[in-house]
Amino acid sequence: MAKYIHGYIPEEQERLLDQAGVLAPLIYPWIDFSECNHVLEIGSGVGAQSHILLSLYPDIELSCVEIEKKQVKKAKHNLTQFIDRKIHFLNQDASKLELKKEVDGVFVCWVLEHLSDPLAVLSKAFENLSREGVIFLTEVFNSSFHYYPQLPGLSKYYKVFNDYQRSLGGDPDVGLKLGNLLKEAGFSNIELHRGGFHLDQTQPHELQKICTYWKGLMKSGAEAIIEEGLISREEVLEMEQDLDKITKHPEGVLYYQFIQAKAKKP
Repeated sequence: MAKYIHGYIPEEQERLLDQAGVLAPLIYPWIDFSECNHVLEIGSGVGAQSHILLSLYPDIELSCVEIEKKQVKKAKHNLTQFIDRKIHFLNQDASKLELKKEVDGVFVCWVLEHLSDPLAVLSKAFENLSREGVIFLTEVFNSSFHYYPQLPGLSKYYKVFNDYQRSLGGDPDVGLKLGNLLKEAGFSNIELHRGGFHLDQTQPHELQKICTYWKGLMKSGAEAIIEEGLISREEVLEMEQDLDKITKHPEGVLYYQFIQAKAKKP
């Protein structure tokens, strides 16, 4: 597993909760576990996406697999309102996953980008999925990020951010590879879907909201990047100021696509 670029500090744990709420309307319309009884969430973190899954599908049994103990502890706290539901918290490496019984649904969201061997995780998911079970994935395609006007602070920071993730063994464009990865893991009936946003001054409130979210996402990796000497605190501030400029510029634009995939076990 690659080093997690965002870290596990309390501020980052809270950001994950906020992120889930902001992006949920973009992610979940294409996901459907209504026919599933037992869903496995890989890389469940602090339970941000788990909360949404349990709210959308009140009858499912949910197994949350997370490698970091701090995140599991936080997830248990964040999901206390679902305490009477069938929730299992598994502190495991998903590439070596061991379940007591098969599941009929698998959910992966913003996880594979952090892995040096995403195929190993998908292969384990395949092994633990029942026949004709379904998997849904949502992953990044960071090269799709575009904005106007062109701003040097944001441009430099974004390049450093993505280069640093690659140096850790992750892949900020892993979304492009989902179809091929699923095929190699043994899945069939593979479908790909593009999600994301294209915002400008015709939607000023949405543009403001996503720019604010994007600042939080970028800053979540700032301390690690600063410690490596790849960026300065002044340059982090410049990145934030550039995102603010986009919201105020009469021709400001923010564009990004993530990739979603659906597949079945034959």
